[in-house]
Amino acid sequence: MIFHQVSDWNDAYANAANIPGGERWPGAWVQPAEAYRDELQGTARARLDISYGENARNRLDLFLPQRSPQGLVVFVHGGFWRAFDKSYWSNLARGSVDSGYAVAMPSYTLCPAVRIADITREVGAAVERAASMVEGPLFLTGHSAGGHLVTRMISATSPLPDQVRARIQHTLSISGLHDLRPLMKTAMTADLRIDEAEAWAESPALLHPLPEARVTCWVGGAERPEFIRQNALLANIWTGLGARTCIIEEPGRDHFDVIDGLADHRHPMVRALLSAT
Repeated sequence: MIFHQVSDWNDAYANAANIPGGERWPGAWVQPAEAYRDELQGTARARLDISYGENARNRLDLFLPQRSPQGLVVFVHGGFWRAFDKSYWSNLARGSVDSGYAVAMPSYTLCPAVRIADITREVGAAVERAASMVEGPLFLTGHSAGGHLVTRMISATSPLPDQVRARIQHTLSISGLHDLRPLMKTAMTADLRIDEAEAWAESPALLHPLPEARVTCWVGGAERPEFIRQNALLANIWTGLGARTCIIEEPGRDHFDVIDGLADHRHPMVRALLSAT
């Protein structure tokens, strides 16, 4: 018999320290994102800093295809709910935009200024605002903490109104954090302030999915074991609760480069995201 037990929870969720060349990020994301914004602004296909709420970070960017959008993709960034903003990821819209879809990318208020439950409500408001600007089917995707936030949108206690829920065709959680309880054992809890009640209320893996929910859980095969476990966890539990689920482990990808596929309309990640059946 082989027993598994995590002895260092901080290391279990530490990415940069465990990825060769991990010090290149987040800096490596900045220039490609800025270049893509400049490219689309040059063709009047980028609408930046659209307000969706009262807080300073309640802003989203909307990137548009050359013709009328076939629908809307919303990408929610990660950073353990306490880092980054929408500006780091703009180029990840390219794959969906080149496929004919509009892409919205919101920022949100970060911990410790707010709690994770507050961020869930902000992301709900961002999705609702973006959905009011673009008609058609709605597809959600997010990375790491963003994977948590988009799967919260299709949980039974989703903050989204019924008319927006009904438009969601597919949710792609990339390296998502679906059970918050282990994070209570990390040093991050000083900022996140997760307690037992919030962990149960805000963990998609501990909640029922919305009726007809369809979710793909995608992770890099070279990621930390905890991210691979969290990825499979949601799909396994939600399958038993009636959702349509899929688990994908992309070989050789780590936590930082697993999202690169979103920038290429030919990549299986984009094709999976935009699949409506």
